[in-house]
Amino acid sequence: MKIVIYIPTQTLELFDDGGKSVRSYRVSTGLNGVGEENGSFCTPRGKHVIRAKIGAGQPENAVFMKRRPTGEIYTPDLGAQHPGRDWILTRILWLSGKEQGYNRFGSCDTMRRYIYIHGTPDGIELGRPGSRGCVRMRNSELLELFDRVEAGTEVEIVA
Repeated sequence: MKIVIYIPTQTLELFDDGGKSVRSYRVSTGLNGVGEENGSFCTPRGKHVIRAKIGAGQPENAVFMKRRPTGEIYTPDLGAQHPGRDWILTRILWLSGKEQGYNRFGSCDTMRRYIYIHGTPDGIELGRPGSRGCVRMRNSELLELFDRVEAGTEVEIVA
């Protein structure tokens, strides 16, 4: 399997080992656009891998902070109580860059920037940039993707 995230169309495409597209999802990438620098809140480009799969066995809409479940389940009421919170829900696919000096090591390290593919509240609009650099997905679709990929799966982010 391989994942390609297309910034212009705000889509994530899953390909099988033969290069055939098997599923496409609408996503939301960085509101600040693309970029690799730490602190930019941009979505990093280039070649990555899934470093870790986090959250197996957690319920849909489980809330994560610092890659750990908080014990909360997201609801609109919870969202209203914490209006500025960047919601990371359901599962996390933690990305690690593969291109030294571009998205790996130094001030441009995707992994150290904590860039994930993760779930988002259902009311968040997908199909246009809106995240703080991560790739947001519908929770039900993320569950499907999470079960289809492994740690080490190649991820390419194309601008």
